[in-house]
Amino acid sequence: MKTYIPIILRILIAIILIQTLRFKFTAHPDSVYIFTKVGLEPIGRIGIGIAELIAGLLLLIRKTAWSGAILTLGIIGGAIVMHLTTLGIEINGDNGVLFYTAINTFILSVIVLYIYRKDIPIIGKKL
Repeated sequence: MKTYIPIILRILIAIILIQTLRFKFTAHPDSVYIFTKVGLEPIGRIGIGIAELIAGLLLLIRKTAWSGAILTLGIIGGAIVMHLTTLGIEINGDNGVLFYTAINTFILSVIVLYIYRKDIPIIGKKL
């Protein structure tokens, strides 16, 4: 079971990241609203979508899981900050689903980064 938990966590994070891409890449009204409110529409929406796609793919490859986790922490950390400063917890009546999903994704990424910390070049061998 111990060997399955890391891959399950990586797949779960990748699914969360990749399933949101359809909203960003199709200019879903909620996505456009969010990025307009933070002043990043449309370049930020598309750029962050591409970064999420890259993070999701990196997470699916065992050797690059650490880099996918770090990239996810940066992306999702930014989303959490935007929720706490500009957007608010609830967006368009979603009862905070986006915010709480971001929190959970952030926590799961911390766990994955911890699991794969020894794979990080240069510093990983010292940990």
